[in-house]
Amino acid sequence: MIRRDLHTHTTYSDGTASPAEMVEAALGKGLAEIGISDHSYTSFDESYCMRREAVPAYVREIAALKAAYAGRITVRCGVEQDLYSDQSTAPFDYAIGSVHYLYACGRYWPLDESAEILQDLCCTAFGGDFYALAEAYFAEVARFASRADVSIVGHFDLIAKFNEGGALFDETHPRYLAAAERSVDLLAAAGKTFEINTGAMARGLRTVPYPNAPLLAYIRRTGAPLVLSSDAHTPAFIAFAFDRFPDL
Repeated sequence: MIRRDLHTHTTYSDGTASPAEMVEAALGKGLAEIGISDHSYTSFDESYCMRREAVPAYVREIAALKAAYAGRITVRCGVEQDLYSDQSTAPFDYAIGSVHYLYACGRYWPLDESAEILQDLCCTAFGGDFYALAEAYFAEVARFASRADVSIVGHFDLIAKFNEGGALFDETHPRYLAAAERSVDLLAAAGKTFEINTGAMARGLRTVPYPNAPLLAYIRRTGAPLVLSSDAHTPAFIAFAFDRFPDL
């Protein structure tokens, strides 16, 4: 079994540790491969992302780590590419495509900042209809099907981050499942890999990973590849709960 974690963040974006500290932690957890995938630049929100001018230093630093750890652990230089980012993915070994915002009513609304913002978006732009919001969200995620530079789909059902126990909407509702499955079909047909993302579990926000069990089962039925991801922003969370998925 290849133990790898390709979705991690450092102080180049919103992580708490340096790339070297993340590599050391991955090595200590027995991983064979670690990918650093800091957030791509988004001009409309610079609070969490890697600055555009920092990319060359980021690439150089990770290249140095690749050489320094050769033979001990494979180090890869990635990026978590937001759908609305215009940053080129060319400098990186791979890109994780993620939708962190929806553009509505003339502004970008963050989907994973708080339940209150998500509810405000729902009321303001979708008349209080969470399933209309979900339909818009999954349609945006599906746009990565046409992106040849993006190989991995990040936290597929991020919209459910604050929905533990059905707090905001029913994740088994026919409209929700239909929207998600349409998106899966397009992405799977394009050969995309889906991550099983344990990041919200590590932070105590969810008891299950992204995607939830019904959506994961549907993805498995399509035959699309799957990869475990911790979405770790701190060394302690690298490979979090990976032992729950022994077949990956």
